[in-house]
Amino acid sequence: MLADKSTSHDDTLRRVRELGPWFHNLRLEGVETAPDHFLGDYPSFKWRGFRHVLPEDMSGMSVLDIGCNAGFYSFEMIRRNAARVVGIDEDERYLSQARFAAGKLGVDLELRRMSVYDVASLRERFDLVIFMGVFYHLRHPLLALDLIHEHVAEDLLLFQSLMRGCRESRKLSDDYAFDDEEIFDRPAFPKLHFVEKNYAGDPTNWFIPNAGACEAMLRSSGFEIRERPETEVYLCKRNDSAPWRR
Repeated sequence: MLADKSTSHDDTLRRVRELGPWFHNLRLEGVETAPDHFLGDYPSFKWRGFRHVLPEDMSGMSVLDIGCNAGFYSFEMIRRNAARVVGIDEDERYLSQARFAAGKLGVDLELRRMSVYDVASLRERFDLVIFMGVFYHLRHPLLALDLIHEHVAEDLLLFQSLMRGCRESRKLSDDYAFDDEEIFDRPAFPKLHFVEKNYAGDPTNWFIPNAGACEAMLRSSGFEIRERPETEVYLCKRNDSAPWRR
C-alpha cells in the first residue's frame, strides 16, 4: 500500500510539472501545484477573505466560472454542493490543468475553451457568475460586463479586478458642467489606467481600474453592488435598471 501511494504521488508530481507553470496553487494527492507563487498560497488566502458572502450550501445552484484558470474557484463551488459548474477559459494550458485537477479530485467540472466575449453561445443563464481576475486583461472590459449581464447572469455576480489608484469610491453627481474640469483630477473619480505595453511583465494587462471605475462600470452594466468583502472583490446582484437601458 505504501508503495502504491508513493507511486501515485510521484506520478502526480510528474504530471503537475509537465502541465506547469501553474497560477493556481492546488493540492492534489499531497502535491502543491504552485508552492512558490509570488503571491503566496494563491488564491486560497484570497478566497478566505470573501468566501463568507456566498452560501455555504449551494445545492440547486448553477455556476459559470469565467476565466477559470486551473479551477480553484470552480472546485470550491463544487465543494459547496453546486448542482452544476461550468468553467471557461481561452488558454488551453489552464483548461488542461483544470481537467487534470478535476480528475484527481474526482469531481465533475464542465470545461470549455472560449472567451468572455463568446458567452452568448452558451445559451443559458447561471445563478452565480464568477468573474475573477479577468477584467483588467481585456481590451473591451465594459463590453464584457454588458455581455455577462445580457446573456449569462441570472442572479449573482462575484467580481474581482486588480486595482490601482484610489481604492475608495465617492458619491458623484448625476451631471457636471462642461467647464468643470477639476472633477477629473479627484483621486476617487472613476478612472481606467491604460497600459500600452506591459505592466508587471504582462502584456495582457490592458485597463487597470480604480475602485470608482469598478463600481461605476458594474452599475452601468446593470449590477447592483451588495457587498465589498475585500478591497478588490464585489458581490453583485443582476438587475435591469442599467442607466444605458433607459
